[in-house]
Amino acid sequence: MKTGRWHGWRVSIPRARAIQVELAGRVLRTGDVARPHLIAGADISVDKVSGTGTAAVVVLRYPEMALAEVRTVRGRMTFPYVPGLLSFREAPLVLAAWAKLEAVPDLLLVDGQGIAHPRRLGLASHLGLRLDTPAIGCAKSRLCGSHDEPGLAVGSLAELVDGGEVIGVALRTRDGVRPVYVSIGHKVDLPAAVRWVLDCCRGYRLPEPTRLAHLAAGGNLKESDRCRN
Repeated sequence: MKTGRWHGWRVSIPRARAIQVELAGRVLRTGDVARPHLIAGADISVDKVSGTGTAAVVVLRYPEMALAEVRTVRGRMTFPYVPGLLSFREAPLVLAAWAKLEAVPDLLLVDGQGIAHPRRLGLASHLGLRLDTPAIGCAKSRLCGSHDEPGLAVGSLAELVDGGEVIGVALRTRDGVRPVYVSIGHKVDLPAAVRWVLDCCRGYRLPEPTRLAHLAAGGNLKESDRCRN
């Protein structure tokens, strides 16, 4: 993981919002990953009672989507729950899990928003910038913007629009199931982000990298999943 100058995570709420506005201008909204060998997924599970969270980063070999590495980190959440500022609450643990990886992934899929965010800097974009890694946001729910209902067939999509700007898509990843919300994270344009999400879906609503990261963060990654490699 690259270091260098970077903001702290324990900041005031106004300062956090100002940082998002500043960093949003640095997000690269173009690009693609030509031949990835390793695709990572990141997610976090929060225990609201104890105020702790468990972040998981899984790495899968592409194209077979075989599980290559799983890293988890558990720790206390040091930033309050504020809608739109979840990256300040969750990113430190995700970065700690990423730092434990033995291999460097070529692409990161995040269970969260990229630029589909009021200040255009959700968790996927924040992590992509911090790691200088191509990243895609693939969220289970919408944070902002509006869209028409996509068709019922897998691959159908509808543009997610906020303030006249297309910030992502609502994408059907299985016939007839609820769409996921795909947006640019960093260094990957929107058509490429959609293509990678669909390519990483293997019969489930969520793409394999974030699906397995979700299971790992919740302590529910089964041996059958671990043995797919």
